[in-house]
Amino acid sequence: MSDPIPMLSILVVYNYLAQKLGPALMANRKPFRLRSTLVVYNTLQVVASCYLFYQGGRLGWLRDYSWRCQPVDYGTSPRALEIAAACYLYFLAKLTELLDTAFFVLRKKERQLSFLHLYHHTVMPIVSWGCVKYMPGGHGTFIGFVNCFVHIVMYTYYLLASLGYTNLWWKRHVTRLQLIQFCATFIHSAQLCFYDCGFPRFTLVLTLPNSVYFYYLFKDFYQKAYEPPARGAPPSSAPPSEKSKCD
Repeated sequence: MSDPIPMLSILVVYNYLAQKLGPALMANRKPFRLRSTLVVYNTLQVVASCYLFYQGGRLGWLRDYSWRCQPVDYGTSPRALEIAAACYLYFLAKLTELLDTAFFVLRKKERQLSFLHLYHHTVMPIVSWGCVKYMPGGHGTFIGFVNCFVHIVMYTYYLLASLGYTNLWWKRHVTRLQLIQFCATFIHSAQLCFYDCGFPRFTLVLTLPNSVYFYYLFKDFYQKAYEPPARGAPPSSAPPSEKSKCD
């Protein structure tokens, strides 16, 4: 965490492998099935998301954190250090989620390598690193707290799909839950415009536009993937799911 170079280097290599080298190496190869790998991976992601959501509630949001404005505790008390450690684990979790893309490449799911997918997986490690480095706790952790809950639902769906369950009726609702997440985090972050508790307000320059942009991207995906086209319009070519690791 001393500087962003290691994290940025990982993301540069990630994007190169996802967009160039990986597809080139798989061009003349059969796709891997990876069923057992996906079962293990999705199980670990569910467990990690549950643990981080529990920590977020136990240490802050279901304890005594203010829902209006919560400063960062930069002290060295056991609780402050535990909160910082949870933030760091959340950052590491964002790095492990880059494997989502690796599985797409190995399974030759080219349609899933969308701008939305790559942008989401590139931005989240950067934002998480900044929070751990400069604001390990406080108001900004609400985004991670809600995101962990969404990931519990999302990776549970992927786990069931990797186990062979089909026709999971709540598939589209995963994306709806993500849309609710962006609305909730926008409203929560925007409270800093009206309340001052010492949490850096300059973060609004990043969090508010990014919440709007993510909402737009996911809403556009949802409409193309799940809403029927207008009469006379050509059928959508959107992939069946934003990640669809197991379809």
